[in-house]
Amino acid sequence: MTAQAGVASPAPPPSRRHRARSPIIPPGPQPAALTAVLAGLLAVTAPLGEAAAVPAVVVLQLVTAAGWFRLNGMWPARQGIALAFASGLAVDAALLLAPDDRLPEALIGVLGAWFMAVLVLQLRHRGSADERLDALTATAASSVLTVLAGGHLAAADLSGDAVAATAMGVGAAALLRSVPVPFLSFLLALGAAAGAGVAAGRVTELAGGDALAFALAGGVAALIGLRVASYDFPSRFVHFTAGVALPLTAAAPVAYTLVRALL
Repeated sequence: MTAQAGVASPAPPPSRRHRARSPIIPPGPQPAALTAVLAGLLAVTAPLGEAAAVPAVVVLQLVTAAGWFRLNGMWPARQGIALAFASGLAVDAALLLAPDDRLPEALIGVLGAWFMAVLVLQLRHRGSADERLDALTATAASSVLTVLAGGHLAAADLSGDAVAATAMGVGAAALLRSVPVPFLSFLLALGAAAGAGVAAGRVTELAGGDALAFALAGGVAALIGLRVASYDFPSRFVHFTAGVALPLTAAAPVAYTLVRALL
């Protein structure tokens, strides 16, 4: 009895020790720098027209599709990532071909068709019920986000300058949010987005107030995207996929909505 009492209890498995830590891990400065680069590319190309912004949007959609799967603990998931990315390419083509007054219908139509494709493919899944449900929800959510990222193209078709101002706000906010001072970095990020709006008012044809509104909206969307991307355990793949893409992806529907409301 004494010998048994003196035996140390077995250590918890590595996964349990890992999960005991806080799940909120900010992506950090390197993904923020990549977000700023991608946002800068979108800000430069969007004023040139919808077609010119396609390369930046396609890169964003690829990183969004991969990042969401990794954020859900599903890596690798090549089939799901490929399917979600293909939904982004499909919506890009639909937005380029659709008339200006039918852009929302084009986006919703592609999304509905892709939901049907996701459901059909999941019927062939041979895993357990839990595995099928996880794969279905992750693929569907990834497809939604990837399609929504195409909203930058829809907004650029109406006002490339508005997309540029929004992207400038996203890039500035992402960079300042990575400063390792929790509450202060939040205020710095909003201040940086406002500064980006002032700059956008000078380099674009937007009125000062409109440019500020688009940039601030982009900054707030970036903070939301970064918060979502932070909800995971330390992972290089998370930080360089979801941490890069979600700030700019979250800003796409915001940019389109504001374009319709303000311009």
